[in-house]
Amino acid sequence: MDVDNIYFIGVDVGSGSARAALVDTKGHVLKACVKELKTWKPAVDFYEQSSNNVWDCCVACIKDVTEHINPENIKGIGFDATCSLVALDKNCNPAAVSNSSNNEQNIIMWMDHRAHAEADLINKTNHDILKYVGGKVSLEMEMPKLLWLKKNLSSKWADFGYFFDLPDFLTWKATGSFSRSLCSLVCKWNYECSLDGKRGWNISYLQEIGLEDLSNNGFKKIGNKVLMPGEVCGGLTKKVAEVLGLRAGTPVATSIIDAHAGGLGIVGTNGEGISRDMSSRLSLICGTSTCHMAVNASPVMAQGIWGPYFSAMVPEMWLNEAGQSASGMLMDHVIASHPAGIDMLKESSTGDVRAKLRQTLASMAASKHLPDVSMLSKDFHVWPDYHGNRSPLADPSMRGAVVGLAIDNSVENLALMYLATLQALSYGTRHIIETLELSGYRPFQSLLICGGLAKDPLFVQTQADVVGLPMLKPQEKDSVLVGAAILGACASQHFNNVQDAINNMGGSADVIKPNTSIKTYHDKKYKVFIRMFQDQLKYRAVMNQ
Repeated sequence: MDVDNIYFIGVDVGSGSARAALVDTKGHVLKACVKELKTWKPAVDFYEQSSNNVWDCCVACIKDVTEHINPENIKGIGFDATCSLVALDKNCNPAAVSNSSNNEQNIIMWMDHRAHAEADLINKTNHDILKYVGGKVSLEMEMPKLLWLKKNLSSKWADFGYFFDLPDFLTWKATGSFSRSLCSLVCKWNYECSLDGKRGWNISYLQEIGLEDLSNNGFKKIGNKVLMPGEVCGGLTKKVAEVLGLRAGTPVATSIIDAHAGGLGIVGTNGEGISRDMSSRLSLICGTSTCHMAVNASPVMAQGIWGPYFSAMVPEMWLNEAGQSASGMLMDHVIASHPAGIDMLKESSTGDVRAKLRQTLASMAASKHLPDVSMLSKDFHVWPDYHGNRSPLADPSMRGAVVGLAIDNSVENLALMYLATLQALSYGTRHIIETLELSGYRPFQSLLICGGLAKDPLFVQTQADVVGLPMLKPQEKDSVLVGAAILGACASQHFNNVQDAINNMGGSADVIKPNTSIKTYHDKKYKVFIRMFQDQLKYRAVMNQ
């Protein structure tokens, strides 16, 4: 078989866009396409999307990247998406998820924080299954959102026919299969995959949180056929194949969450002189939020960090997932909310603005005769949880804080804010690493990074400097799309297994080494970082007296 004519399609649905790529057997992205998604914000902390809009954008992207390609050479398709909740009625049509009465608004996005009270209620049960999510279910997960729907749309609750995680919705649209991915269910739906081998929906948990009716009709609404990521969930239906211009029956892989696709795409990448032992690596998938993915041969439970999840990303390995609820979104906010940033954005793109800020920082450091730009933030400190803390505090009520503000609207002041925010996100990574290692992980030997913030060289270097570890940046820029394509490759059976596909399609990475000469400086700032959340808790205690 001529591997030069074998291709896979990777489809990635992020928070703001849908993308597709044509990928070869070596993991090279040959062509990519992106379409922007529509998002509604009907109330504070509400974020909604349309499954019709998402699917239409996926179709447009797939058609674009496969134009002029012989359909016989497309051997498999893989989908990933954000862990957002899709609601359909009993006829599989979109059903509204708020009082908007607009059925097009039928997705509660992952970043939607409406289910705060429901998450608190679930956590107060202290059910044994919560130990697999660091002791607390997140309001970003699906059970709190489902409970919100039942409580707040009670008159419509019985009319809901099916609930999907968005990645599983996409495979259903492509194949007609109602199967669900173990990745989505175990990571975001409290589906049981325990240390003692139990696997399935936990009835006692559903009863205790008031969602026992989801077990009706053999769990039809939430899925009763569960497959591993990369397994064939079906082939393209004739109808979908005709729309896409592809071959009916083309294998479609069981899906994966977008961050996990990024982890899959980079965990096997090769950096010169760096161990390829997967358990020695921490992967950072940086988009609107950042996910920190670690895999281990043995299960590790870490307070405030999700998992361990068996085979949720790499088969036969236990996954722990930490992260920050706002990272790329936070950097955009910092720039767009500053007077200097507002002016700069009128003339340039966000990427150009960041480049100018890096140039400004270099000039400022040179004028002060500082050996590294990081040292400009000596008296400027940020706690970055503007959208709550995902890990390791697992406290969505945490808020951001800044120390060092002045009456200063200059570009130089914005540059300091930008620098201190990048550093704060990096200190958050260090906080996560310390928690994982104290919980049982062997010391990590390297970091891997992909996603939007990986394009910012100062962010990448700062992460390496703060944790004192080399950073691997894949030479293939679209690691999430590669991860989705790896699933499609597995479904096609071109490779023997997922591990084989990872090793063959992971590619090579540039190695960014840490600047060890500023370790003491970052150690001091990290102490301030830890004090900032401790002080915030003290303020709460005072106000609650």
